[in-house]
Amino acid sequence: MGLFSGLLGNAGQIDLADIETEFSQILLPDEKLQQAYQVIRDLIVFTDRRLILVDKQGLTGSKKQFMSVPYRSIVRFSAETKGHFDLESDLHIWLSGTDSPISKTFSKDSAILDVQKALAQYCCRL
Repeated sequence: MGLFSGLLGNAGQIDLADIETEFSQILLPDEKLQQAYQVIRDLIVFTDRRLILVDKQGLTGSKKQFMSVPYRSIVRFSAETKGHFDLESDLHIWLSGTDSPISKTFSKDSAILDVQKALAQYCCRL
């Protein structure tokens, strides 16, 4: 994903090798990265055990918040694609024990559908 695309808010799947070093400090010894998406500066990372949401803060993005969500805590999720007058797509993830969803905004529909498919893959396991 190019810099210009990232500044526009277009999410895209990123190569796991690019983030492997950064995540090696927070992953469990036998936990594996599966998929990752970048939304502007933030990351949505799927491992074989949990969802990790990375919120880069500040002007330089050096301060980061890592939110770890076990898949079993995700109660439901929804993707709202953009329309003619609404230029953004929204992803909402509800966690058990909370009333308000976690929300992420996308400007490209194909990326939000890819993330929704990945959520279904990891959360809807029998």
